[in-house]
Amino acid sequence: MRKVRDYDAELRALNDKARSLKAKRIEQLGQLVTATGADALDAETPAGVLLDAIGSKDADAKEAWRAKGAAFFQRRGRKGGDAAAINGPGAAIEPGGDAAGGSGATPG
Repeated sequence: MRKVRDYDAELRALNDKARSLKAKRIEQLGQLVTATGADALDAETPAGVLLDAIGSKDADAKEAWRAKGAAFFQRRGRKGGDAAAINGPGAAIEPGGDAAGGSGATPG
């Protein structure tokens, strides 16, 4: 005889897994904020930067941001580094999204 599937139990398990994955993603985003040093900023600044990045149509700027992010994770894996390891000690992040003197995306 064929075993009857418990669809309710399967659905509950999937919902629990989705909830767990969402919680893990939120935790990882918090860790990313801390690892990059963005936790030193007021909440409005990183929110504004992220909104500009999402709204940006500049493919070159997005690729530059992606490459900089990839380099961050590669350095972190090797050194266990912090924000200073990315741009060097004392490097300031300019509103354009690059280290001092860089050319980031323009708002719009």
